[in-house]
Amino acid sequence: MLRYQVLNRCFRNTGRRYFLEDLLDACNDALHAFNPKTEGIKRRQLFDDIRFMRSESGWNVPLGMYKAGKRVYYRYTDPDFSIENQPLNETEALHLQSALMVLSRFKGIPPFDWVSEMVVKLETAFNLRPGAHEVVQFDKNEYLKGQHFLGALFAAIYYQQSLDVAYQSFTASEPTTVTISPYLLKEYHNRWFLIGYSSVHNALTTMALDRIISVAENSGAPFLENTFVNFDEYYEDVVGVTRKMDDVAQKVLLYFHPQQAPYITTKPIHGSQKTVRLDADGLVVSLEIILNFELEQLLLSHGERVAVLEPPALRQRIAERLHQAIRAYPVS
Repeated sequence: MLRYQVLNRCFRNTGRRYFLEDLLDACNDALHAFNPKTEGIKRRQLFDDIRFMRSESGWNVPLGMYKAGKRVYYRYTDPDFSIENQPLNETEALHLQSALMVLSRFKGIPPFDWVSEMVVKLETAFNLRPGAHEVVQFDKNEYLKGQHFLGALFAAIYYQQSLDVAYQSFTASEPTTVTISPYLLKEYHNRWFLIGYSSVHNALTTMALDRIISVAENSGAPFLENTFVNFDEYYEDVVGVTRKMDDVAQKVLLYFHPQQAPYITTKPIHGSQKTVRLDADGLVVSLEIILNFELEQLLLSHGERVAVLEPPALRQRIAERLHQAIRAYPVS
């Protein structure tokens, strides 16, 4: 779109002749200003852009080609024409509909109550077939407990406001109030989690929103700015959200039954997954990952078609949980 806008301005400029080299320079100057690391475009891409703008999928631009000696410059035959004054073309409409589908994921989730109204306005303004059947559905749980806290937590993170959070874990008999500096809202398996720094525990704290009882601003507690953790790197070595600052990734070896192998190769458990062996006997993969509860749950979800080979501690833990599961089904 940036290239199309640049070309549109060049084609409308009646005070200058834009030859191919000039159009190429104008596009690349704009691209470099937007992203200094870009390599820019070549003549072939420029020709493709012009061809698209002249097509019905584009804007049917009235583009003329005028000779100046042995060279040719480009200019609109109608000086009043501009792609900015044209209705959405089919490609733009498709892109906008795709964006609205993503935006619609937030329907019904505070603080995104405005999404529903905005989607309707955009559909009406751009005639995007309002009410059309869905072609993409995202996995979500609109009835999950604790989602009404998202608005307050979102604002506290944005405005760097310390909070008093009353929290009751599944194992606690009574809620406790923790003062935290909130940093991040993270979703995993349709559950939302708040990650922040607790000055009482002197550590990052992870709280599931469905276990939060209440949230209140604490104007007396200073907000501790996050200068010590990059969350992209922090969660790079884990499945889920549970980890500690000093946790270190370990090598994990897993065996999968031949029937399970295609699922694991096409949908890796973790980004570090590497195939060690794949044959008629099954699949063996290695992971560099932090051991946590979510990893255990994921492995147990594969049932009898997975076996932990290494490390021994994880193998023992999974074995213990499977034995406990067996005891829940006594044979009469």
